[in-house]
Amino acid sequence: MKQTSTASLLLLAIGLLAPQCPLAAGEVMEPPSLFVEGYAGLVSCEAGETQTFHVSTTAATFDLEIARIGAQRTVVTNLHGIAGTRFPVPELASSQGCRWPAVVSLQVPDSWRSGYYQVLLKASDNGGPYVHRGRRTAESECFFILRPPASGSQARILLELSSNTYNAYNTWGGFSLYSFNALGRVQGHRVSFQRPPASQFGSWERPFVEWAEGAGYTLDYCANEDLEFHPELLARYRLVLSVGHDEYWSAPMRDHLEEFISRGGNVAFFSGNTCCWQVRSEEKGAALTCWKQAYTFDPLLATPDHRLLSTLWSHHEVARPENQLTGVGFLWGGYHLSHGQFMDGKGAYTVHRPAHWIFEGTGLGTGTEFGAKDTIVGYECDGCEMTWQEGLPFPTGKDGTPTNFVVLATCPAKWHPDDSYWYDRFPQGRVGASVLGTYTRGGTVFTCGSTDWAHGLRGKDPVVDRITRNILDRLGR
Repeated sequence: MKQTSTASLLLLAIGLLAPQCPLAAGEVMEPPSLFVEGYAGLVSCEAGETQTFHVSTTAATFDLEIARIGAQRTVVTNLHGIAGTRFPVPELASSQGCRWPAVVSLQVPDSWRSGYYQVLLKASDNGGPYVHRGRRTAESECFFILRPPASGSQARILLELSSNTYNAYNTWGGFSLYSFNALGRVQGHRVSFQRPPASQFGSWERPFVEWAEGAGYTLDYCANEDLEFHPELLARYRLVLSVGHDEYWSAPMRDHLEEFISRGGNVAFFSGNTCCWQVRSEEKGAALTCWKQAYTFDPLLATPDHRLLSTLWSHHEVARPENQLTGVGFLWGGYHLSHGQFMDGKGAYTVHRPAHWIFEGTGLGTGTEFGAKDTIVGYECDGCEMTWQEGLPFPTGKDGTPTNFVVLATCPAKWHPDDSYWYDRFPQGRVGASVLGTYTRGGTVFTCGSTDWAHGLRGKDPVVDRITRNILDRLGR
């Protein structure tokens, strides 16, 4: 910066120097930007463990508030006046993490219930010393999931939260597993949890949690990674839930849940686009790898065994379609009221077998629709190959759907060409469906085939409410 003499500064101060001062005033007078952001060291932890928070801020101090999100938002702790430090953003932060040091360490109290914990970070200052003066505030959030204690709990229902999907879409640092929202439209193939997150909990899981806990159901919670690294959890429960957008699954996650079903455990997928992409956990769960459409660059393609190839579970190189787990899959589903597909659709299911126990007490009949008010069929949908006999749909089983899968309701869905035609075995022009149904193989598996089921609970749809209760009451006992 060009130096200015003491005499010039004095003349400027008393108004005798013309305003073309060589001070580069924007550099000298304007305050730096104000921000605060961070992440939890552990995506999932249990009571008694030490959780760390890694926070970068331009403020001298910041505050940290932790709240459990259940039927209500309950604040469990507040920390004030924590010394702030601005840490650099590594060039490979998206894939390798920030590697910031922990600025707060907290031993999780035994009194905290299993759940999703929102962490609010708040900072403020008084602006610049000469210009832009006035109180400024900045706020961001991160999260962690408190899984049930090793000693167990009274809950019979476990909700596994879609933390892998949160990470896949997170562009902090510039890149995610997508190109549409990334820096320079460049798609990454590895994403780290060790960076400020972008949670999707509020879109689907939160309305389900608020409804369920408000209705008196006792739930425990875990992260996606817990199905991989803590499979012993599953043995305690009668019912495991997936809600919303549970898109990214590792092979150990799937193996452990399928074993749970074969032993008589029940699963309800109130979700869509479920178990669509296979991922591989790295660094003990600190990062995910998924090559997706660019699977030819996955190093595993050069090996004889392609079962762990990080692309579609339904891809012929993997040969393990998600239908074998959920009963339905994205290759026979697609979009409804999204991505330009069925944009004039009702967002409702048409009922085919109203006598099934799932519809008990709803008053629905064959051919009636439900869910349109809240468009519970929307965004991304899963379906199966079907054949129609005497006006009723039946699975063909050719796509991996169990032959005893019962199709209870459907709504049309279709892929967008940009999403589907990269796959060499996807037939152009296919129209699929969001398929609601169930099958039994040891335990019972229910699927709704749509990401947006929880919107009906948020909207207080009586039919969606009753169907959800029927499932939780029967399969969660």
